[in-house]
Amino acid sequence: MDDRNYLPWWRLDNAAKIFPSTSSAHDSKVFRFFCELEEEVEPGALQAALDKTMGQFPLYRCVLRRGWFWYYLEDSPLPALARPEGLPPCFPIYPSPRRSLLFRVLYYRKRVSLEVYHVLSDGAGALDFLRALVCEYLRLRHPEAGLPAGGALAPGVSGRQKEADSFQKYYEKPARRFGLPPSAYQIRGDRLPRNQLAILEGRIPTRDLLACARSRGATITELLTAVLLRSIHDGMRVRDQRKPVAVTVPVNLRNYFPSFSSRNFFAIIHVGYDFGKNPGSLEAVLASVKQGFQEKLTAERLKEQMNSLCALEHNFPARVAPLPVKDIVLRCANRMAGHAATASFSNVGRVSMPEGVEKHIRQFGVLACAGCLQACAVSFGDSFVITFASPFRSRETERVFFQELSQLGLGVTLTTNVEDEVGQNAVL
Repeated sequence: MDDRNYLPWWRLDNAAKIFPSTSSAHDSKVFRFFCELEEEVEPGALQAALDKTMGQFPLYRCVLRRGWFWYYLEDSPLPALARPEGLPPCFPIYPSPRRSLLFRVLYYRKRVSLEVYHVLSDGAGALDFLRALVCEYLRLRHPEAGLPAGGALAPGVSGRQKEADSFQKYYEKPARRFGLPPSAYQIRGDRLPRNQLAILEGRIPTRDLLACARSRGATITELLTAVLLRSIHDGMRVRDQRKPVAVTVPVNLRNYFPSFSSRNFFAIIHVGYDFGKNPGSLEAVLASVKQGFQEKLTAERLKEQMNSLCALEHNFPARVAPLPVKDIVLRCANRMAGHAATASFSNVGRVSMPEGVEKHIRQFGVLACAGCLQACAVSFGDSFVITFASPFRSRETERVFFQELSQLGLGVTLTTNVEDEVGQNAVL
């Protein structure tokens, strides 16, 4: 058999199937992780590190292709290039006039950024790639230090395990299916031109934030979710309070079901609060948020949700419907799901690096592009970085959010990509 034209290919995982149909200029489904080093990036070493890292993540060599019934990933000979920062953050990767890899590696001064199209991976998988890349880069830049290679981050994990579709591994035919959450309040306002994103980055000492959350019997994610709900409510009109404020929170399923996959393996929970019927104090909102997390963050509830979503792709009509029909249906479903969310908050958690590598790194950060207000957080050492990405001109929700954290006794250092009254660097 002549297989000279054969290229390996992979089906999209369950979470990835909706992204190609719903990506657009204002909702690119692209997210970014960055690592800020203690020294200027050397482009040649970064490219050499990228070449080495690509061998550990075969799926990152893929491009997105259209089939008769589904999109799929196909291996590609396209080179992965480390480029200087030149595009707006989270600029669309797909659709594109030219076929391209589904990620970018960018550098600017001391920052190395990895932008990923959500079809390829979720935050946990992309962070594994960036950690490996940074380790390899620092090893090349400082050969005298004897730093570990990037592959040492996941010893014993095979390429097949990284490529695995964990949704299919844990899928069982569900006994019931989940419906859509109720409609939620939507943030309105003038949007920035040319689909730009306003970025506001706040840095807080991790130990102080952790102590603040623990003093209230909450986790950091619960506290920040409650503060975000209250910050959105601050800008609502009285008549808007007929609808609840709802925040979507991505959940890393690897914390509940063993998986080494570098692909998507996450679920979404909705945490809402009805300010029209309940008191708006931080104590009341936080108590409701804690209860919501406790009810929804169980392996049983997450398994039910995962099975319900996976069942849709196993449905016979869904399997045989041609791709153009699926595109229309998925766009409609995406719009309906969007009505159930006011904003999104994702806490990636703590980033760990091998011993000896940490001293070369100042901080990590993460941000995402979507049609609504997005807040993402990640911690490294004693630096907890919260980044807001918004398509709106107004920054009032973000300002109220960080001001409330400041009122809780937390020191917040802000950096923005937009010249306004906050300035490029400010301390609350």
